[in-house]
Amino acid sequence: MEENLRQEPGSCIRVVLFGPECTGKTTLSKQLAKHYNTQYVPEYMREYLQKKWDETKTVCEYKDMLTIAMGQIQLENKLAKKANKIIFCDTNLLELKVYSEAYYDGLVPKILKKISLENVYDLYLLTYIDTPWIPDDLRDKPQEREEMFLRFKECLEKYNLPYVVIKGDKTSRFESALTIISQLIKNKSEYNR
Repeated sequence: MEENLRQEPGSCIRVVLFGPECTGKTTLSKQLAKHYNTQYVPEYMREYLQKKWDETKTVCEYKDMLTIAMGQIQLENKLAKKANKIIFCDTNLLELKVYSEAYYDGLVPKILKKISLENVYDLYLLTYIDTPWIPDDLRDKPQEREEMFLRFKECLEKYNLPYVVIKGDKTSRFESALTIISQLIKNKSEYNR
């Protein structure tokens, strides 16, 4: 089981869009992947849960956590092999851990808790809640956006992970992300000399 949740070794820079639902992660990850002519990893949880909702009208259950985690990391590993030096992940297993804690009274499958902290990302772009709320079948916490944002931020700080908060409209977010990522690429290049 553990090996099914691990990142495969690779040399590409990994940037993860991290934060609560409906904060522009998908939009920004697609914009960045297009700009850098590379891959973006979609959110497997959304696809999995939408299918579940369409078929049974049931929402996410605790027992779904490991299935979602395996689907997410398999997708990331597959697309990392096709990436052009950098890959943008529209979520990761650490985000799944935060959601599990929020929805299931602090419970997280033991293996997910362990591996979510072992998989490595070069940068987390923490998306702020200043985007409009757009309801759909799966989004369910419009009144708890600030609380959820703080959960994500506290997680990054607790584990001392490299992150930057991304705010503003689509253009501002994109430009901010480009500046930060350009510096990351420059630093990586200098370090690898």
